Amino acid sequence: MSVFHSGTCDCNQIELYVRLPEPLSSYSPRACDCDFCSDNDLVFLSDPSGSLELVSTISLEHITQGSRQAEFLKCMNCEQIVAVTTEVDGVLIGSVNSDCLYDADLLSVATPVSIQSLSPKDKKARWDKTWMPVTISEPD
Repeated sequence: MSVFHSGTCDCNQIELYVRLPEPLSSYSPRACDCDFCSDNDLVFLSDPSGSLELVSTISLEHITQGSRQAEFLKCMNCEQIVAVTTEVDGVLIGSVNSDCLYDADLLSVATPVSIQSLSPKDKKARWDKTWMPVTISEPD
């Protein structure tokens, strides 16, 4: 059984569709302690058995930080970061900014995580186990 959730960036230019195998109330998003995530108050949600679809009416800004392995996807209009992605074995995977979900208040309190000390290889391996497949539709 899948549970579908939706949301948008602050200006509604980017729509988010998340499919999760469990109800949202059973999830605790992750709050990474890296400088970028901390400075932007980012909290991410993913489930490797779920999926994320982003549909944008405007081009997304792709930002790399730290080890430059992951891309943060930012709305060029309201400047909200909506997701983070990376590619593993030719598959785009990622995690959604849980603050963008309409029913984010159903989530448990965020769990702090620290991946700063992991090697680039270990970061990819961790993301491969915790992130979900992502599809992105944006103008060229």
